[in-house]
Amino acid sequence: MDTQFRIATYNIHKARGFDLRIVPERIIKVALELDADILCLQEVIHAPKGRPNLNQAQEIVEAFPRCYTAFGVNRKYRGGEYGNLTLSRFPIVSTRNHDLSRARREPRGVIQTGIEIAPGQLVQLFNVHLGTGHMERRYQARKLLNREILLQPNLRGPRLVLGDFNEWTHGLTTRLMRSKFQTFRPRHKGRYLRTFPGMLPLLSLDYCYYEPPLHMLDTRLWRSRTALIASDHLPLIVDFKLAA
Repeated sequence: MDTQFRIATYNIHKARGFDLRIVPERIIKVALELDADILCLQEVIHAPKGRPNLNQAQEIVEAFPRCYTAFGVNRKYRGGEYGNLTLSRFPIVSTRNHDLSRARREPRGVIQTGIEIAPGQLVQLFNVHLGTGHMERRYQARKLLNREILLQPNLRGPRLVLGDFNEWTHGLTTRLMRSKFQTFRPRHKGRYLRTFPGMLPLLSLDYCYYEPPLHMLDTRLWRSRTALIASDHLPLIVDFKLAA
């Protein structure tokens, strides 16, 4: 039988909200509201020896005790680590973190997880966070679309790529990704779902790319009262069907 599941991507901005307060509990509240089977989070701090509000990865994981988890470290941060966090109600059977950093820019990465959506059915998930610089993203796009990451020759299962691409224009990253993958269509007048800044979103920075036999059923933003202030991004929700 076909399997349906919900996935969400959310840049939590180190749990720093629009009021400039770092409050992981708000992020956890929003994440629970999403009711997603798979969560892709970016800008997560894991610093258990630092201030309590910097022990974010552990707090989030403890709020989802039935989920499998994978954390991709991109750099050191205040006595701990900083990177992307993936949580899944389905088993995570493999994990690999890929470095996308360019010299003299903030370290960036993509964490790859093999997720068993149904017995014998794998999805290769890539939780992405690209840079803010134009030339930086062009470098990262080419690195992403090579045989070491998205074009690995021996991957089992369809690829699902989502996260914060930091591309508000249709640049090289967007063109390359669209040449290899399907994505959601603009909702109206050629405009994609705007995710940034959260309180009054003006830019589309967060995207989802996929390939058959995955079939996209629906996409939407999550705009709860807490989500509007918990981070500088809004969560993007995508519902999928995986054909048997």
